[in-house]
Amino acid sequence: MTGAERRRLWRRCRRLVRTLRLPEPFDLPGLAGVLTERLGRPVELLPLPAGSLGTCGMLVSTDRAEYIGYPTGTTALHQRHIVLHEVGHLLCGHHNTGGAPGLAGSAALGTLAPHLSAELVHRLLGRDVYSDTQEQEAELFATLAMHRVGGRVEPAGAGRTDAVVEQLGDLFGAPGGGPRPADA
Repeated sequence: MTGAERRRLWRRCRRLVRTLRLPEPFDLPGLAGVLTERLGRPVELLPLPAGSLGTCGMLVSTDRAEYIGYPTGTTALHQRHIVLHEVGHLLCGHHNTGGAPGLAGSAALGTLAPHLSAELVHRLLGRDVYSDTQEQEAELFATLAMHRVGGRVEPAGAGRTDAVVEQLGDLFGAPGGGPRPADA
C-alpha cells in the first residue's frame, strides 16, 4: 500500500467513525439500534458459542437484515472490538474478493444463522475472505471507533463488582483482583 493509499484509508475511516452516532454509554445493543436506524434495515448482533469461530467475527447480509456474529469466549472489550471491526466491513461496503461464495457453503453459516439458506445470503464474510486492504480498513475503523468511545463504554455486567474484580484478577494473575505478592 502506497503512502497516498494509506492516507486515503485513514481519511475514509475517520470520516466514517465521525459520522457514526454511537450510543452513550456505549454498548452492543445500543450500537445495533444505531446501525438499524442508519441503514434502514435490521442489524442483529449474534453472540456465538465459544470456539465456534475462534476469536473472529462474521458479517452476513441478506435481503432482510445484516447479521454480525461475535465470539462469547473472549473479553467484553475484545467482543466490542470484533463487532466494530465487522461494522467497519459493513459501512465500508466490503465484499468477498475471491469471487467464490466464501464461507456461505461452510459450517460457519450453520453456526451463525442456522435458519438461513445459502441462497438467501448475499454476503457472508469471515476474516479469511477479505483482501488485506479491506482487513486494514475494518481494523482501523474499529480502532478509531473504540478510541472515540473512550470512557463512555458501559462495562459488561455493570453493577456486578465482584465479577468484574474476579475478571481483572484472572486477567492480571491475582486471585480476587488483589495485588500480587510481589506488588504488595
